[in-house]
Amino acid sequence: MTSTLYHPACCSPLSDHWPLPLALPGVQLISTRFDPALLDPEDFTRCGVPGMTAVSKRQTEFLAGRLCACEALRRATGAPCIPAVNEDRSPCWPAGVVGSITHGAGWAAAAVARRAQWRGIGLDVEKQIPTTRADRLVAEILTPHELEGYAALDETQRALRVTLTFSLKESLFKALYPLVNKRFYFQEAELIHHDSSGYARLRLLTDLSEDWKTGAELDGQFVQFDDYLLSLVSIAA
Repeated sequence: MTSTLYHPACCSPLSDHWPLPLALPGVQLISTRFDPALLDPEDFTRCGVPGMTAVSKRQTEFLAGRLCACEALRRATGAPCIPAVNEDRSPCWPAGVVGSITHGAGWAAAAVARRAQWRGIGLDVEKQIPTTRADRLVAEILTPHELEGYAALDETQRALRVTLTFSLKESLFKALYPLVNKRFYFQEAELIHHDSSGYARLRLLTDLSEDWKTGAELDGQFVQFDDYLLSLVSIAA
């Protein structure tokens, strides 16, 4: 379904600003800020986005994400459309296209590219995890190797380490899942490098397919802005 030119009051004007440190050729990243208090139930119809039954926050983030995806598709392919929803709740992208949608705490974005250039794209945004919650979740998200030195970090560094690792592994999953059609979890990949430039590298700790086995490494990148952390994992064609 193609969207109209209508832009809802619950979303800020769409932005094509690339906040990440490394621009990727052919990848279109579109973002918006959203406010559930400003959602009009008729916004879905006006925007050409299928409605959904959910609380206002969930409806607004879904609408915002789909509007970003529609514009990213228009820029990448010349054909704007609203991605449908697969049975597993992932976006259903048009043939010849890869993409990823993310949203959280009032900010949404989509990244889209042609499959001829990119095999997979994973995008994830997270609000900074508070230190007390990070300390509760750390053993679930970090592998034993990633946990080395964690206790010696100060509160700010611990919160950032968990937020960063969580987000990059979410992006990794989004990039690989459409290629392997197999779910995997936090302990089945690890962050082996990250630096102040925003570059990161991850390694698989499990076999996912013939092409993606234990030891395979992938590049990622990340940036912090306005108490958010945005990460992206990309797989070149």
